[in-house]
Amino acid sequence: MPDKADRDQIRRQNRSIILQALRRDGPLARIELGQITGLSPATVTSITADLLDQELIEGFESTAAKEQTSRGRPRSLLKLKPGAAFVVCIRLSIQRLELSLVDYSGEIAGELNADFDEGELTSDTTARVLIDLVADLLTRAKVTTSAVREIGLVAQGAVEVETGTIIWSPAIEGRNTAIVEPLKRAFSANCHVSNDTNMITEALHWSDPERYGNTFVVLLLDYGVGMGLFLDGKLFSGMNGKAAEFGHSNHAPDGAMCLCGKKGCYEAYLSRSALSQVAPPDPNCEVSRFQAAIDMAAEGKAEALAHFRQAGHVLGFGLARIIALIDPARIVLTGGSTKAMPFMEEGLKAGLASGLIDDLNQNYEIDVAPWDQNYIKRGMAAQAMRRLDLDFKGPGK
Repeated sequence: MPDKADRDQIRRQNRSIILQALRRDGPLARIELGQITGLSPATVTSITADLLDQELIEGFESTAAKEQTSRGRPRSLLKLKPGAAFVVCIRLSIQRLELSLVDYSGEIAGELNADFDEGELTSDTTARVLIDLVADLLTRAKVTTSAVREIGLVAQGAVEVETGTIIWSPAIEGRNTAIVEPLKRAFSANCHVSNDTNMITEALHWSDPERYGNTFVVLLLDYGVGMGLFLDGKLFSGMNGKAAEFGHSNHAPDGAMCLCGKKGCYEAYLSRSALSQVAPPDPNCEVSRFQAAIDMAAEGKAEALAHFRQAGHVLGFGLARIIALIDPARIVLTGGSTKAMPFMEEGLKAGLASGLIDDLNQNYEIDVAPWDQNYIKRGMAAQAMRRLDLDFKGPGK
């Protein structure tokens, strides 16, 4: 028989499963909760009774025709109480901060965006700017500070989860920017930092846990190159949150110069600026230059086609290393630079073939997921709610 600690852990996990099911598929009847979660009727009844007492969920009778029982009576359904708690999701990118307030049901309750001049966000000023923007967001949404239970921030670059620090980001002038402690002091909420690709990985798992579960990899090809790693059903970020730093692992010793200051990083070959180099310089807009490179390839220009084919070969060789090391069931490629994938595909296949023995080059699938900026927001909300669901005992507690 499991001891009390084991039983408590199992109940916490089952509680989280029920709350996530209601957030993803609700409102639901108790019998439907059992069918979706695989939990017994007794477990569902016991846990939902606690959740009702804690004012995290509420019951109601549906009068919709499709929700009528065979005798014409309304069905009794359960749903999350949106105002039970809130989380704040912050995305830091170059010259821009995007904030979202998410209620306990997972719906957006408020948004606030702010643009900054180059160099305006520094390691000394960023935390103060964030605190002021979060306070402004809550004021506009008429939500009290005490109702905010989690604050999550993602940033391009390298972050250290344990210390709550942004080690380096192209969005911040300077290094080692403390984020978590200032936000905790200002709002008395649990605060976490992560990188953007980890949150994309969380979002994919949240949206389709059967397809994106167990072990899979996400590669973000955009301004830079990021990687998210799901191992045995859990996001893996390493001891300090710096695992899966694919973009700044080495492809070619003494190779092309990377923005990080090292030579030969994958990012030096696969970042948006690297992919754009075949097009004429555009000092005003890197995105326009990238589109010009795409247009050149679409017009059949040999130089552009060769450039993208070679980039695809670099990517394929990098994926070969990942496959050989962790044996993922699925690799997801996403980000704005995947627009070039039709011109990189041939090289990618060649890179995979040259980097893998035949037995390893057949037991995985590659998805190219259309880029959606909301992936990051959804991933932050999903991760914050998962933490909250384990122990949150209700408003005011």
